[in-house]
Amino acid sequence: MPIVFRTLFIGLLACTPLLSTAHDGPHSTAAAAAGMRDAATAWLATLTPVLRKAAVRAFDDADRFDWHFVPRSRNGLSLKEMDATQRAAAHALLKRALSAAGHAKVTNIIELEGVLREIETFGSLRRDPEKYHLTVYGQPDAKAKWGWRFEGHHLSLNFTLAGDRLVVDTPSFLGANPAEVKSGPKAGLRALKQEEDLARELLASLTPEQRRIAHFDARTYGDIVTGAKEVVAPLAPVGLAAAQMTETQKTLLVKLISEHANTFEPGLATARLARVSHGRAGTEAVGIDAIRFGWAGGTERGQPHYYRIQGPLFLIEYDSSQSSGNHIHTVWRDFTGDFGRDLLREHYSDTKGTGHKHQ
Repeated sequence: MPIVFRTLFIGLLACTPLLSTAHDGPHSTAAAAAGMRDAATAWLATLTPVLRKAAVRAFDDADRFDWHFVPRSRNGLSLKEMDATQRAAAHALLKRALSAAGHAKVTNIIELEGVLREIETFGSLRRDPEKYHLTVYGQPDAKAKWGWRFEGHHLSLNFTLAGDRLVVDTPSFLGANPAEVKSGPKAGLRALKQEEDLARELLASLTPEQRRIAHFDARTYGDIVTGAKEVVAPLAPVGLAAAQMTETQKTLLVKLISEHANTFEPGLATARLARVSHGRAGTEAVGIDAIRFGWAGGTERGQPHYYRIQGPLFLIEYDSSQSSGNHIHTVWRDFTGDFGRDLLREHYSDTKGTGHKHQ
């Protein structure tokens, strides 16, 4: 069992908010924040003035919130425009933000563009594994706020930093088409294998009565419901609440949530799971008991399907409706913290009067 999962599991079942409300020590993401600053600075140093101008935008530029996961024109600097040294530096930055397994997922997702190029009629015109863009918002700094994004087809990884103190890593989107490669040199590849298999394991563990509640619709929505909105609100509270699950089923639920979180490096995963276990003031249920797991669509492999995991502060959507259920979209949203809104405010509030300065 991964260290992050083992540590957070205890806190989740105890319904203990793990995100401290007092500035009593380094945030769990502090090491990642410093590492990202160093890696982003190193990447920018490899760029010519012309490339740097394309790569850097102001922190408050509206482009920072204009994210998407479809093939389209994008700002920032693409892998195609980088030389080998610059690409290596870009991946070094990604590795500061992702776990080893997460970086492998991202690499596989990018490589699926080559698979689509081969199997689609006009794939050679539409699909390009080099059309993934890296953008820095503001200037990497130990104290000032700044951010960065890595984005292309089926990927949107957004990071907002409060200097070296804190990183916010939502919204984040990962997709896979095909979800399982059926033929060719990469036959059998499943870039987001565990995101599907663990959910099916949890669904299979439910009693008929629990399954009746969890399986809230025979049809899917055709895609994730929240799309690429800048701000999202909680969706309908459908599905089975963890409060209605056995301890074994709760363990499976936490394992599934952790699979999504552990795409990111341990400090970021810890912060995500802390938000999972953190309930809003005034709610009757907090922690894991307030989380719901809902399934829509077919329940057999190969059928279009969808699931939703939602708590007071967060939402995970998974959809595999397109291409006869072989095309995955996944997203993690934070209702008040996406793009650093809530968490940056909380951090600044917590450090008021401590001598910790912000720019």
